[in-house]
Amino acid sequence: MERKEFLITSALGAIGVGLPAAAGAVPVATARDAPASHGGRATRKILIAGGGFNTPFIRYMAALTGKRRPRICYLPTASADRESGTITFFKNCAPLEVEPFVQNSFIASYTQTLGWDEVFLSMDAIVVSGGNTLNQQAIWRAQGIDQVLREAWDRGIVLGGASAGSLCWFEEGTTDSRPKALSVVQCLGFIPGSHAPHYDAEPGRRPQYQRLIAAGEMKPGYACDNDAGIYFEETEVRRVVSTRAEAKVYHVSAVGGRAVERVLEPERIN
Repeated sequence: MERKEFLITSALGAIGVGLPAAAGAVPVATARDAPASHGGRATRKILIAGGGFNTPFIRYMAALTGKRRPRICYLPTASADRESGTITFFKNCAPLEVEPFVQNSFIASYTQTLGWDEVFLSMDAIVVSGGNTLNQQAIWRAQGIDQVLREAWDRGIVLGGASAGSLCWFEEGTTDSRPKALSVVQCLGFIPGSHAPHYDAEPGRRPQYQRLIAAGEMKPGYACDNDAGIYFEETEVRRVVSTRAEAKVYHVSAVGGRAVERVLEPERIN
């Protein structure tokens, strides 16, 4: 079996099984992204994208771990462990010097022999999939995954993702997880404030987000176009990045009952 076929087959057939990846990737992190500590504990790190957490974002995430060959786990709860997303993740990891893993949430104790803490706390980074954020949050809380992710964050394991994988880390945000219309979802609250993904890709996102913030129905926060994202160190913006020239990041707040949108110009990564 050729190596590429092995990657795809293993992605479908194994949970938490590390796979070799190709060498040669150049990290995008700079000296300012070097590992740090806060009061003796590890620095907490989250890297998000509005949509499209592809190879450049995974490469950046890998560099943020400070490890030569980091263990990166894909957590596809929001997509109901959809196989196509897992295949895409392994393909995106293939050019990089990383060890990719996948941990499904729809499991049985007969085959899942490791606890959530044993899996996630053994990783250097965790990528959360897109999908239904509301269902993701409900499953995480029922399974206790939310508590393990909090511990992973506190330990300095780099967290991230796009869409539901970016929204989940904030206090709240806009979601299409319910019928009929965009609505508000409450999330983990690691990062204060709100978030809107797909800001340029889905027509309803921008006006709804601005309306909610202007009316005081949602906290101020950050909106990301597809292919644009933010690296948070602790809960502060450390770097704004994109993989596409037109992709932007915005901070949206309310002044005098009106939404004020401030552009945060990103740096290109590849």
